[in-house]
Amino acid sequence: MAKNTAEFTVADQTAWCPGCGNFGIINALSQALEGLGLKKNQVLYVSGIGQAGKTPHYIHGNVLNTLHGRTLPTATGAKLANGDLHVIAVGGDGDGYAEGGNHFLHALRKNINITYLVHDNQVFGLTKGQASPRSDQGMVTGTTPQGVSLEAFNPLATAITLNGGFVARSYAGDRDHLARTIQAAIQHEGFALIDILQPCVTFNKINTYQFYRSRIYDLDQEEGYDRRNREAAWARSFEWGGRIPIGIFYQVDRPTLADTYGDLLKTPLVKQEYDKSVVAQLVDRFRIG
Repeated sequence: MAKNTAEFTVADQTAWCPGCGNFGIINALSQALEGLGLKKNQVLYVSGIGQAGKTPHYIHGNVLNTLHGRTLPTATGAKLANGDLHVIAVGGDGDGYAEGGNHFLHALRKNINITYLVHDNQVFGLTKGQASPRSDQGMVTGTTPQGVSLEAFNPLATAITLNGGFVARSYAGDRDHLARTIQAAIQHEGFALIDILQPCVTFNKINTYQFYRSRIYDLDQEEGYDRRNREAAWARSFEWGGRIPIGIFYQVDRPTLADTYGDLLKTPLVKQEYDKSVVAQLVDRFRIG
């Protein structure tokens, strides 16, 4: 993998399989951050467990690695502690929609100003390709030899239903589109979801690069499409099969968590004045001997 010589340098060596869609994602992320003129110390990556969760390990910057499925509450805590940071949560569809599904719902409700990148390869890629909540009905995997019996979870429809302020989908094979979408998500004030279609060349032989190239089309290029129209966005989120839309499905301004905890987010905790006498009392209380 060629090294990026810019601020957000990408590692030469990774643990990803050759051809993995994660390579397109990490390069698009670097391109997006460079394009916004951000510096490494202005960005914090928070990730869980999985191949997607390794992304922050391979790009220069500040990283907070947390537990499987706990990416979003940890990212929320980091943003509350330092509202000056651009917090980017990174995870896979297994991490975010299975173990982390409950946190996903409440992050949408809280509408804290973080960007959430979900590498959606429709399997658990780290642990040998088991079915994930995003696996299509009928898909055969190691844990579903008779085919997945359930309908796939629809994260976009869920986010739109909960009035998520920024709901988008992009594709790992289109670096420029993904970079533009990431930039728009970072610039949005509030919780921003990008579900990224990411081919897994080892374990998912259905949703391949060829599969997506022959089906995807860009909503952003559709004349007359209004991303403020919630009903239209919701209907498009169910379009899958012969044609698959990418782009910004839905975007509206909503009150954010900062409107509730404004003073906390305006000034990072480390820069806020505190009562030293209270700290001294706590130290004395727990002093041994």
